Amino acid sequence: MVAGEASGDILGADLIRALKKRFPDAIFEGIGGPKMQAEGFHSLFEMDRLSVMGFVEPLKRLPELLKLRRSIIQRYKNNSPAAFIGIDAPDFNTTIELKLRIAGVKTVHYVSPSVWAWRQGRIKKIKQAVDLMLCLLPFETEFYQQHNVAVRFVGHPLAGQFPEQPNTAQARKKLGLDPELPVLCIMPGSRSGEIELLAELFLETARVLRQSIGADLQLVIPAANGERHRQLSQILATMPDLKVTLLQQNSHLAMEAADVVLLASGTTALEAMLLKKPMVVSYRLGALTWRLVSPFIKTPYASIPNLLASRMLVPEFIQADATVVNLAAAVIDAFEPERREALVAEFDELHHQLAVDSGAIAAEAIAELVES
Repeated sequence: MVAGEASGDILGADLIRALKKRFPDAIFEGIGGPKMQAEGFHSLFEMDRLSVMGFVEPLKRLPELLKLRRSIIQRYKNNSPAAFIGIDAPDFNTTIELKLRIAGVKTVHYVSPSVWAWRQGRIKKIKQAVDLMLCLLPFETEFYQQHNVAVRFVGHPLAGQFPEQPNTAQARKKLGLDPELPVLCIMPGSRSGEIELLAELFLETARVLRQSIGADLQLVIPAANGERHRQLSQILATMPDLKVTLLQQNSHLAMEAADVVLLASGTTALEAMLLKKPMVVSYRLGALTWRLVSPFIKTPYASIPNLLASRMLVPEFIQADATVVNLAAAVIDAFEPERREALVAEFDELHHQLAVDSGAIAAEAIAELVES
C-alpha cells in the first residue's frame, strides 16, 4: 500500500482495519502515515516525502521521487504481494501499478483521480495499470464504466465518522472559546505550498472580517502537523495585531466549533460539509502551474459539495478570483442564519448518500479480486 498524504493515511487505516477481518494473517507494508502505522502497517519511507503539490515542486524533487518509486517497484517485483493498493497520489502510484500489473500483481487504486474533471487522457494508462478502481463519490463510477475499467463505489469512510449533528457548544468548550461569540475556522491547507499561497490571503480576509463582523470574531486555525504549525506561527508573527487560536491538529474539533469555515479546496470541504458547516472554498496554484493546468480542466466546480450537488452549493474562489474582497463578502454571507439553515438541509442529504461502510465494501471488492 502507498499513501501520499494525510487524507490517504486516513483511508488506508480504515481499509487495513477492514482487510484484517478478511485476512487476519496479512502483512501490510509500503508507504503510509501515523494512522496506518497505528494499525500495524510497516512504512518503508516517510509519507511526507510524497506530499508535494502542483507541477513545479515535484520537478524540483524528481530525482528523489523517481528513486523512491523504483525502490517500491523492485521490492514488489521481487516479492510479489497478494495485491498492491495505491491510495490516491495518482501521478506516483499509477506507474507503480502499471509495472506491477505487468509483472502479474493484482492492482487496486483507491480514490479515483479527477480524470473525469481534467487530463482525461490519463484513462488510457489507468486502464492498463489498474485491475480495480475504488471510487469514493457516486458520480465517478459512470466515467470508468464508459471506459470498461472495473470500478466499485465504496462511499466515503469519513461520512460514517461524523455525527448527523455537530456539538458546537461542546467543541467550543474544549477549545476554550467563548460560546456566545462568532467563530471562523481558517484552514489554508495541509501542504507547505498551500500555506505559502493561501495563509496570508486568508488572514488578510480575517482582518477585514474583524472590521465588518466585529472585533469579537474568534479566529481558529488547526495546523495539520508540527511542520505546518511552525510555518503558520512564522506567518502569524508578522501579524501581531491579529489574535488567532493556532491549534496543533484538532481540525475536526476546530470546524465543529465554528459558525463558518474558510478553507482550501480538498478533503477539508467534505469534512466541513459532514459537520454541516457553511463554508467558503478557495484555492491557488503557482502562476506557472496554473497556466499548465487550466487548459485541461473539464469541470465547472472544484469543491466536493458542489460536485456532489451538481451546482454551486457553496461559493468557490479559485486563482485570480481568490481575493480578500471576494472571500470576505462570501464569508459575511455565510454567517447569515437563513443561509446556514438552507445549507444544513442540503448537507444532510449528501451525508446520507456517502454514509456507507466504505472500508468493508472496499475490502470485499479487494478480496474478490485477490481470490478470483
